[in-house]
Amino acid sequence: MREVADGVFCVTGTAVNWVVVRSGRDVTLIDGGYPRDVGAVEASIRSVGARPEDLRAVLLTHAHADHLGGPAVLHSRYGVPVLTGAREAAHARREFLEQVSPAQVVIRSWQPRWALWGVRIIAAGALSHASVPSAQDYDGLLGADGALDLPGGPVPIPCAGHTSGHTAYHLPGAGVLVSGDALVTGHELWGWAGPRLLPAPFAHDPEAAFDTLDALAATGAGVLVPGHGDPWEGDLRDAVTVARGHARREERAGRTRRA
Repeated sequence: MREVADGVFCVTGTAVNWVVVRSGRDVTLIDGGYPRDVGAVEASIRSVGARPEDLRAVLLTHAHADHLGGPAVLHSRYGVPVLTGAREAAHARREFLEQVSPAQVVIRSWQPRWALWGVRIIAAGALSHASVPSAQDYDGLLGADGALDLPGGPVPIPCAGHTSGHTAYHLPGAGVLVSGDALVTGHELWGWAGPRLLPAPFAHDPEAAFDTLDALAATGAGVLVPGHGDPWEGDLRDAVTVARGHARREERAGRTRRA
């Protein structure tokens, strides 16, 4: 666990991060790992001096199994609401699915990194078909300033691309952007580190993922907490410039689908 700003903690589970935001005894959780990461999620909440029962809500950046699994269990245990944007709430309810398929992993499993990653995530519950049938739209908690009435005052930043309803969360008081998978700094499938877009087949719409980086840069946050990789400190505009440079080079090399 790493405290990236006062009361804001980045925690790493099974190849994925979640964020604990504490204000007094109240807590907001952003994402929550795979289903079998839930014990580590509960431990991370206790380690900041709170209890799982103190959760006001879980915010999802998106409804992939590695971000949704823990929250699905927390909802069933404690009745904590699981919130995201309207489009992604439908995704969390599994009214549709935008996620890399097991077959897409299997056909790449001849590569050692893919094989090891596949074994790890299956052990963490990647094939459990996790969902949150009662996932809700967060609009009812939005204030006039665009912030949610939750600990940390998170401001949703819609950034479709990785999924069609992906949302990042800006914590203006802390100067932190929780980017989910819209902008990452590493992944165990690849050897690089630093701000990047996840490559295909992980992006539902790679072109939209590239274009939505503007929304992240506009937050002016000084700390990036991604869904994968280490937190990154510096001007978000610089992080976006770096990520775009990598994406353009990969495009020229023919390794992305962006037009």
